[in-house]
Amino acid sequence: HVQLVESGGGSVEAGGSLRLSCVASGSIYSGACVGWLRQAPGKEREGVAAIDSDGLASYADSVKGRFTISKDNAKHTLTLEMNDLKPDDTAMYYCAADRRRQRDCSFSKYEYVDWGLATQVTVS
Repeated sequence: HVQLVESGGGSVEAGGSLRLSCVASGSIYSGACVGWLRQAPGKEREGVAAIDSDGLASYADSVKGRFTISKDNAKHTLTLEMNDLKPDDTAMYYCAADRRRQRDCSFSKYEYVDWGLATQVTVS
């Protein structure tokens, strides 16, 4: 079982930036799809960014051009750079891993098995 621990959330004004990090207890990032998903109050958990084992990133339309996902396999760290934040970005942000696939990462919450405990992002 891999543990994922997020950090970096907080409160910012619209237009601001935050960087989220997720540290894994093992070398999961080199051989799996990993991503960031978020859940706002009263809404379904949705994928916002994912990165495959080769480092190919994909984004939800709502964050494209504003968010950047990256990973450091050696440091077991996944990062989400969030710029030009909007109030609609307010949510709990989860780091997650889908060890059943290495490419063609999904944005569906049902595909991810390993989850962090989340970090709160609030944009006012």
